[in-house]
Parts: sequence; C-alpha cells; structure tokens
Amino acid sequence: MGNKRKILGACLGNCVHVAGVMNFLALAEEEGYETNFLGAAVPINILVEQIEKEKPDIVALSYRLTPEVAESLLSDLKNQIGQIKLSKTSFVFGGTEPVAKVAQDSKLFEHIFTPKSRTADIILYLRQQVPTLSDEEMPQDIVGRILHKRPYPVLRHHYGRPSLEETINGIKQIAEACVLDVVSLGPDQNAQQFFFCQDKMDHSQSGAGGVPIRSGQDLHRLFQSTRYGNFPIMRCYSGTTNLVEMANLLKTTINNAWAAIPLCWYNVLDRRSERGVKESIVENLNAVEWHAKRNIPVEMNEPHHWGLREAHDSIVVATAYLAAYNAKIRGVKHYVSQYMLNTPKKTNHLMDIAKTLAQIDMVESLHDKTFVSFRQIRAGLFSFPDNLDKAKGQLAASTYLAMSVKPDIYHVVGYSEGHHAAMASEVISSCNIAQQVIDVTVKGIPKITVDPRIAERRKQLINEAKVIIEAIRMISEPDVKDPLTDAGTIARAIQIGILDAPHLAGNRYAKGSITTKEIDGAYFAYDPINKRVINEEERIHKILSKQ
Repeated sequence: MGNKRKILGACLGNCVHVAGVMNFLALAEEEGYETNFLGAAVPINILVEQIEKEKPDIVALSYRLTPEVAESLLSDLKNQIGQIKLSKTSFVFGGTEPVAKVAQDSKLFEHIFTPKSRTADIILYLRQQVPTLSDEEMPQDIVGRILHKRPYPVLRHHYGRPSLEETINGIKQIAEACVLDVVSLGPDQNAQQFFFCQDKMDHSQSGAGGVPIRSGQDLHRLFQSTRYGNFPIMRCYSGTTNLVEMANLLKTTINNAWAAIPLCWYNVLDRRSERGVKESIVENLNAVEWHAKRNIPVEMNEPHHWGLREAHDSIVVATAYLAAYNAKIRGVKHYVSQYMLNTPKKTNHLMDIAKTLAQIDMVESLHDKTFVSFRQIRAGLFSFPDNLDKAKGQLAASTYLAMSVKPDIYHVVGYSEGHHAAMASEVISSCNIAQQVIDVTVKGIPKITVDPRIAERRKQLINEAKVIIEAIRMISEPDVKDPLTDAGTIARAIQIGILDAPHLAGNRYAKGSITTKEIDGAYFAYDPINKRVINEEERIHKILSKQ
C-alpha cells in the first residue's frame, strides 16, 4: 500500500458534477493508484489543507460551470498552493472546453482533460509511458503515433466522397471529433490511373470510387482540413500508374504517412491499369525502394488481394511473406503488414485467427535490426451486410476478434460500406464503435489464440506457405540470384498457377484454373472432379511436373 502512488480528487467551488473526476479515479485505481475523493463543491482552503496533509503525487480537479468563476477559483488556488511546500505533486484538470481554456491559461496543470479526451489518453497519462501531448503536438508520423498510443492501436479509416468540397469539409468534421489518427485518403479511379495524363480520363466517371483529385492544390487543401481537432495524419494509396511520380506528389502535399503498394497488382490482372504483370512488379518495387530511401514506411497490401479473389489460405500466407521479403530487400525499415479478417466471406473466426497468426509468424520471422513490421488489421469489406444495424454488429464483432492479435493499427471499416461509401458522420460513428470495443478489450481478452484447432491450422498453413515459396524459387532461370525478388519469376509463378485464384479465371495473364472450397471455415485448394482437398505438396508437384 505504501508503495502505491496517491491521487487526491475533488470538484472545486460550488461544482457538484462528480462523474468526470470519479471516472478518472476509477481508472487510476485499475492502474494501481491509491485514490482519495474529497467530494463535490470542495472549498479551496479545505482542498489546500488536504493537499498539504496528504502530499499526493497527483491532484485531480474538476469544474464544469462558469469559466469566469473558474478563473477566480483557480487564481485563488494558485495563490494558496504557493504558500505551502510541494515538491513532487502534479495537478491535472477536467472540465468543459471553455473552462479547460481557463485552466490552460492558469499554468497550474500538467495536463487537462475535456469531454473529447479518450480513455486511452487518460490511461497513458496514468501509466507515465509517454510524454503528455496536446493535440497539436501529437506525432505526425505513423511510427511516432503508434509508440505514443500503445497499448492502444492507432485508428485508421478510409474516406473519400465523390465531391472535393464535401471531402474537405468531411475531413475537418472528422478531425474535430478527435476519433481518428489516420485519414486514409481515397481518390477516385480516374485519379489513381490517369492523374498524370488527365486527357485519358472519362470525366463521366468522375468521383467513382473516391474523391476526384486533379491537382497538387487539391491534395494540399485536403491535408489542411486535417489541421483541426487531434491533428490526424494522412495517407493515400500509391496510384495504379506513375507510382514514383505519385509518391513524390503525395510526400510534398499531404506528407504521406506511409505508402500502400501491392507486389503483383494494379495491372492487367485486376484491370486497374494496362501495365503487364512483370512490368508492374518492377515499377511497384521501384516505388517501394523510393520510399525506403526516404525512410517512409511501406505497406504492401498483397495478401488480401489474393484473399478477395477467393485464393485458398496457403496462398494468402505465402504472399504475405513474399511481399514483406521484397520490402525488406528493397531497404524498407518500417513495414506496415495488413491482415484482412472475414476474407473470403465464409471464413470463420477460428480459421481467421489461424490464418492471421500464420501470416504474422511468416512476416515477423524477417525482423532484425534493419527491418520491423507493425500489425495492421481490419474487417473484410464484403463481410458487411447492407442492413446498417447488423453492419454495426459486424464492425464490433470484427474489432473484438482483431484485438486478440494485439494490433498496432486498427483499420476501421465504416459500417455503412456494404450499402454506401461512408459519410463523415458514419466515419465518426464507426470509430466510436471500434473504440468502445478496444477500450474494453485492451484491459484483457480471452486467449482464443491458444485454441488447439487454431494452433493446428496455423502450423499447417506455415508449412504449406513454405512449399509455395520454395516452388517459386525452383522455377527461376539459372542466372537469377534471388528468385523471390525477381519480377520475371514472380510473374511466371502467376502464369503457371503456383499463385492462383478462382477470380482470375478467363484472365490470359494468369492460370486462373484453381478451384477453392470453404470447409469448416477455412479455404483449401479443391479437386471438384474427385471432390477432395488437394494439399500444397500435391498441387505444386502437379504444376512443376508440367514445366
């Protein structure tokens, strides 16, 4: 008991609104503090007497009434405090925004909490893990933001409306709500593909899939709309052509927090550009290297592209490793590794976590003093029903599942996405839903990760992913030093079916012959004629025997 830090709490003057300070003290007790609440409407002289008597480590004060009265009270408190000897006591304050401004001006308080303050901020303060920062001082890089918020994940949300002005106003509204750390900017398809050759744009498609960005000034205005509230950082996808040119533009306009670049996509496979597979891999990896040289973190959003096309789980795990490996070889120091839950749609929670853990194992096996990854996890887009009430339930359920792997970044998917692209109010609501689940689960969650069914599937997926990786090495030309980083070898793996997915059927640049099947919530390669699962050793052997 004697080793515990002590907090003394009180509501000042004639204020009887005790809920805020009581919540603060309850959180403090959970963090191991000894607390003493003096009650509501405590006179200044009584408060000072108790401070002098108890010599607490922290004095937590609350006042929610008139700012002018608060100014008089705090002036009196400051004068009386100056007459007693206090060496290690810190003062914190909680109140409405107008009263908080008065408290800030008093220069008496180490930190000030308002109704906008998050539970995570209070706990971080109590744990003394990081310096207490104002919203304006929040880290403006993703690594700094992650380290500042731990053990809470950074929240990211995708946002881009069909109108530039609506998007600008919406981002400002989101920033002022102080619910989001990363605004993930969503440009329309015209901007992603034709920003640098706008004469090729089909202007009837303007705003399709996101905000119609047509100039650097548009990007600058979008970034300026984040300079409110908790000053969220901004990031944007790479574009599907001219990736290095787009990277430079994003760096100079929105200070792109990290790049999102696939390894094998944004080309003739998904028809998001006219680039060939090999050509696109070369350009994609050059863009990765461009960011690495500037110490900008990179996300290679590769595995979920395969999962969205109903590739079986082993390919998803293998491509997670393949992408991270290429990022490391190209010099990336900080890698954002995204794990998409609920994909394909029939995946159940047990098999979802098994697949996620297998990917984590493979990616994090690459960690060393030159390379570290951060876990980013999200709900699968196609798991959201168009019934908005049910969709809110899906968001909460997926967030709960995601927290079992202790993510660094939680990519909130707006609950409305199964019906329509999220508006600003729905982004805010979705973040609040996710944050409530996070606030509960960060204190402790049943360890489903130790379930024996998960452990067995996790091991199986890692073994099968290694078979796929080895097969890619085996098909390379003799003069290729590292097949896993060779664009021609990777393109050939897609062409002959080592990497394949059912949705690639009919695409002449891929094999597109694989059948996959969901069995007990997991996805396997499947022989529809003999109606049986095909393990990876058998599947890969058949492919290689034909080469």
